[in-house]
Amino acid sequence: MILPKDSRLRGKDNVLNRETNNTTPHNFDPSILREYDMRGQIGKTLSEDDAFALGRAFGSFVKRHPKTDKSRRSKFCVGYDGRTTSPGLSDALIKGLVSTGAKVDNIGLGPTPMLWFAVKDHLADAGIMVTGSHNPPDYNGFKMTLQSGPVFGETIQEIGRIAASGDFESGDGLINEMDIKTTYVERLLKDLDSGRPLKIAWDNGNGAAGEILRMLTDKLPGEHILLYDDIDGQFPNHHPDPTVDKNLQDLKKVVLEQKCDLGIAFDGDGDRIGVVNERGDILRCDILMTIYARDILSENPGAAIIGDVKCSQVMFDEINALGGKAVMWKTGHSLIKAKMQELKAPLAGELSGHIFFADKYYGFDDALYCAIRLINAVAETEDGLSSLTKDLPQLHNTPEIRFEVDESKKFGLVPQIIKALEQGKNEDITIDDIDGIRVTTPDGWWLLRPSNTQNVLVARAEGQSAEGLERLKEFAAGEVTKLGYNLVFPEAE
Repeated sequence: MILPKDSRLRGKDNVLNRETNNTTPHNFDPSILREYDMRGQIGKTLSEDDAFALGRAFGSFVKRHPKTDKSRRSKFCVGYDGRTTSPGLSDALIKGLVSTGAKVDNIGLGPTPMLWFAVKDHLADAGIMVTGSHNPPDYNGFKMTLQSGPVFGETIQEIGRIAASGDFESGDGLINEMDIKTTYVERLLKDLDSGRPLKIAWDNGNGAAGEILRMLTDKLPGEHILLYDDIDGQFPNHHPDPTVDKNLQDLKKVVLEQKCDLGIAFDGDGDRIGVVNERGDILRCDILMTIYARDILSENPGAAIIGDVKCSQVMFDEINALGGKAVMWKTGHSLIKAKMQELKAPLAGELSGHIFFADKYYGFDDALYCAIRLINAVAETEDGLSSLTKDLPQLHNTPEIRFEVDESKKFGLVPQIIKALEQGKNEDITIDDIDGIRVTTPDGWWLLRPSNTQNVLVARAEGQSAEGLERLKEFAAGEVTKLGYNLVFPEAE
């Protein structure tokens, strides 16, 4: 193993001394092998030994991949978020990668999109981000990518099988400590089109984007008020999930009191965005997408734009009205990225706050880059952010809600509803089963789908009227009751 003189690996059991017997198998707890990533609870389902084994297994997978150049060491970028357990997991992971003969560019602490940028910018074969995203502080995990596309689904299961078999590659790898922050911020600023000064409040939620946010706002025109920009993996101020309204209360308060043009919030690892307009109204990701679509379609007329099944019908209708081709697809950032590549779509988004630009950017979800593109849009209007959405239909909807179900039965519940509704043959009902079930009626639609990351079903409803929404909620709740569970929608927004 070749290490630069200044290279250091941390961790309470210096992972450089960890046994690297390449025939020793490792069995991951099955619960951490998720659809889009690996994620678990520290000390219960996830440990540094898992990180080390992942490095060996993923390093072996990439080394054998047909698109990897066999004439040189396979090259990885690795980064980690602000959780207290992330540095140790990162060190163990890197040790595992190096044991397969890989070269690792260690970019250190920062947001997930900075890691994705490093993979693209350095033409690495693959990258791994150590992050628990917006989960509680005692959770952590790993997001993976190849240069050619996301790692998800069956590929994650294959990595698990490699670890369980002990069939690892071996070799003398090396580690390169790399600071890419300045280069990343310069790339973000490259697509800033306007020098108009705006007053913006930013809520980092103590997440991993804090240092980058300070560097970015120092170079942006206007006045910038930063909330919770210090990185603290215990998240002492509020949970770092901008899709939950209560987590945006501090941001809304500052926007209104300081008369800001808008407010922007990030999740724990900086790949999801939340937005508040100058009136303090929360803009869901699907409505935000209608703003982005105008700019995208003016440059790419007729282009496909993708939204996940939880997005409002307003978004799909607006994309079509603007001359685009609205495509409804499955929920999941890796699934969306893969669909974007297939359709060569310049824009995609999920209700959860993941937004992907591939017109001028790289096609991965980057909340900081989304902020730049939103600043461009607001700078073009003199009437404020609210004016960009004022002409959209005002439908009545519920937020996304989740309710627990038996994990072993999770994926079998929705097919039971589909079967029952299809047997009913109601001509006023349209069923879309692309991801769970989305039922459309003359009143609007309701959705029910199993989560790929939790033992829950996810529900949402949207009606043309308040009365119609109530009928949709009753319809959905009634179908769930037949399965032996209780679905209670909160009040409409």
